[in-house]
Formats: sequence, structure tokens, C-alpha cells
Amino acid sequence: MVKFIESELVLLKKEVDEMWTLVYNQLERAADAVLTSDRELAQQVCVCERRVNAFELKIDSDVEDIIALYTPVAIDLRFVLAMLKINTNLERLGDFAESVARFALEEKELTLDADLVKRLRLQEMIDQVLSMLELAKRALQEESQELATSVFAKDNVLDEINANASTLLAEYIQQHPESALSCINLASVFRKLERAGDHITNIAEEIVFFIDAKVLKHHDTAEEGYGQEK
Repeated sequence: MVKFIESELVLLKKEVDEMWTLVYNQLERAADAVLTSDRELAQQVCVCERRVNAFELKIDSDVEDIIALYTPVAIDLRFVLAMLKINTNLERLGDFAESVARFALEEKELTLDADLVKRLRLQEMIDQVLSMLELAKRALQEESQELATSVFAKDNVLDEINANASTLLAEYIQQHPESALSCINLASVFRKLERAGDHITNIAEEIVFFIDAKVLKHHDTAEEGYGQEK
């Protein structure tokens, strides 16, 4: 029985890893579509969202089978539960990728104001989200609590950029009222990226739970330096 459950857990981890790669690629392509106003690339992201949803359902089903057939306990149970919650957060990241891509699809202005984009630090925000997702993946692969907790501090940068973006976009609308709708839609992109950071933080918390049985979201994370609950 032990040998069977071990092989199932290895397969489950492999599936989550594949889901992770798919979602990472979705976020990366969606961001590129916005930065380059590439509607064809944005369309590809939207079509691929169906694969993300199908992957989530497959992993959920496999988790249910493992629990029903093998009744895992202790570290095995923590691992299975962590994979289930990580899978849910990855699916939400896929949703955000699609929402970001839809900005490029629906935006009527062919190109964004390059100076505005630079001041908004959009590229930096995108890089930070992708970096957090990659770091969390490494934390799981290496079963490193230190790597997992280092994700939390990075989320603060996303919060800062998002807050500043709202002010900058409001000022830009006053100076260029004809671009008001584009700016409002662009603000939504920043909110989606900020929320993506929240979900990556949730993933990091689940990794710590698996490694050290700590449920950080029930702690006073601000005092412990882990960042606020999302």
C-alpha cells in the first residue's frame, strides 16, 4: 500500500508541475499581448484557458481518488491537501491571465502611451508576478520553507505599484480625457496582476503548510513578517 500511494503522490506532483508551467506561460503571454498590443497572442491565451480549466478538474479528481482509495495521513495528507489548494489558486491565476489578455483584445487604441506605461511600472509588475510564481515553484520542488516565505515580501512591491498606478492613471485621464476608457481598462490589468500576487502568496502559504504544518493564514502574519492575509 505504501508503495502504491508513493507512486500516486509522485504522479500528482507531476500533474501540478505541468499545470504550473501552463499557467506561467499563460500569464507571460497575456502580459506580452498587453505590452505589444498583440491581439492574436491575446486570443491564443483566451483559447488556452479551456486547457487550464480542464487541468484543474483532472487534478481535483485525482486528489479525490487518492483520498478515497489510500486514506493518506500525516505528511502525505498535508501534501495532498496542499496540492488541492495550490491547484485551485493556479486555476485562478489562469483566470487572471485571460482577463489581462482580454484588455489587448478589446483595447481600441492600437498602442499604449510608452511614457505612461514606463511611469506605471507595468513591466516591473509583470516581472515581479512571474518571479514570484517561479520562486514558489522552486520552493515546492526543493521543499524549502525559506524560499516559500521569501515570496511574501515580493507581494508588497505589487501592492505599491498597483496603488501608485491608480493615482497616475487618474492624473492622466485629467490631461487626456479622450483616453479615459483605456485608462480605466488598464487599471483593471493592474488590479488583476495585484490579485495574482495574492494568489501566489496563498500558494506559498500552502507550501509552508505542507513542509512545516503551519497554517499561516490563521496567524498574525503581519507581526511574523509574512505579509497580510489575502
